[in-house]
Amino acid sequence: MYKETNIRSIVKGISWRVVATSTTITIVYFFFDRLDLAIAAGLIETVLKVGLYWGHERIWQKLRWGKKKIEPFNLWFTGLPLSGKSTIADGVYEELEKLQIPLERLDSKDIRDVVPDVGFTREDRNRHMKRIGHLIKTLQNNSISTVASFVSPYRESRKAIREMVTNNVVVYLKADIETCKERDYKGVYEKALKGELQNFSGINDVYEEPQHAEIIIDTDKTSVDEATQKIVRYIKMECIK
Repeated sequence: MYKETNIRSIVKGISWRVVATSTTITIVYFFFDRLDLAIAAGLIETVLKVGLYWGHERIWQKLRWGKKKIEPFNLWFTGLPLSGKSTIADGVYEELEKLQIPLERLDSKDIRDVVPDVGFTREDRNRHMKRIGHLIKTLQNNSISTVASFVSPYRESRKAIREMVTNNVVVYLKADIETCKERDYKGVYEKALKGELQNFSGINDVYEEPQHAEIIIDTDKTSVDEATQKIVRYIKMECIK
């Protein structure tokens, strides 16, 4: 969230007074046909009202009346590997940033780079998801919303996240596994099929589809831009209205 500095407020006041003073001088000159009187009136008004405007702005900034606090939310993207989670989540994050709300982006790859010793068994993943839940909860306690993208293949781990954080919005990016294979620029599906990668969601481990997702997007039929706009509209209507 951006906070207006005193310098910005002063500059705004001066720029407005230039316009207002010019108008005052013009009006006084029009009615009295005296340029000296018009200029004097304009200068006196400028000096007084610049100070009054600055004080007026400071007072209103301190008043809470009429302000609505935006409760932090967690936008949780889930789906098979290469279903489009990171790409769409990045687009949504960029759009939400324009609203100037406190926001953080969490992605599975970035988190695993920080905590590289996390395994891929069901128990390891569930434990890892609880760590992510605590991180999101900490951010929310500081009024920071999150856009998170994780495969999160198990229902119990997604349930744990929902119970730990507030305003949790699950976005299920549905994609046919054959489509995901076609998008596989990393070659991870091929490695999983060869047995080189174990516990790979959709191949040699399960992916349990969400039963209560707030948003479901079929990425086989929906473009990245369309998906991004649909999710942003939902957030504007349900979380920051």
